[in-house]
Amino acid sequence: MNLKDLLQKYKNGEVGIDDTQACIRSLGYVPVCDVANIDTFRKHRTGIMEAVLAEGKTSEDVLEIAKAQIEATGRVLITRLSEDQSTCLENEFGSERIDWGIHHRTAVVHNGTPIRKTGGVVAIISAGTADINVAEEARMTAAEMGCETVKIYDVGVAGLHRLLNEVKNLESDRPDAVVVAAGREGTLPTVVSSLFDVPVIGLPVSTGYGIGAQGEAALYSMLQSCSVLSVVNIDAGFVAGAFAGRIANTVAAAREQTDPVVIENQQGRLS
Repeated sequence: MNLKDLLQKYKNGEVGIDDTQACIRSLGYVPVCDVANIDTFRKHRTGIMEAVLAEGKTSEDVLEIAKAQIEATGRVLITRLSEDQSTCLENEFGSERIDWGIHHRTAVVHNGTPIRKTGGVVAIISAGTADINVAEEARMTAAEMGCETVKIYDVGVAGLHRLLNEVKNLESDRPDAVVVAAGREGTLPTVVSSLFDVPVIGLPVSTGYGIGAQGEAALYSMLQSCSVLSVVNIDAGFVAGAFAGRIANTVAAAREQTDPVVIENQQGRLS
């Protein structure tokens, strides 16, 4: 329940003052089994929802945190899942309550609570197939923020014609922001940024080998880009998706405010 709904229920006499006070306090965070304090009010405070990083946690911890987040907000995004953790979630919630990313490394578990669509559009591009897991983390994050997402995978510079064949389709989708995931030499974000007039976020991926392995060469290349782009940390799919989602949602809100129909409804006339 969000704060506005809670206050409306109090105004209508549906909940008492003591219960309202307890609920408001719980909007800050919820302790989970002495292992976590989940920030259930983060989306209302920052526009970016709380997410669960599964890496470094036991399957039991991931499960308990997921249950608490779902009880509080109806949905939870979980990133960097191991095979055992994914199996644990499947056994507990069943496939009908889980939306999986490709390869089951990222998941959204829900109780049927829908996402409120914002009108923002985020495109996710991966240079190679090996970059898809990180790209999917970014895509599902943006989607959980209410954005429509468009994905174009395996269109790296080793075969640049693959990207060029997608340019017209991508232009028709009119994304508000683009995330480009690339490992090895990390060139693709620079190319994409030179082709489109929307913000591009470079997402270096820890693929590749030899000198500059584990995403270091990709990160350095993106930071040295001669076309304008922002760059997040290596494998930071959640950060890239959240940043793109925030941009897209801001653009969508501005677009709505400048729509003639909206202005007419608000002011009683066209401005």
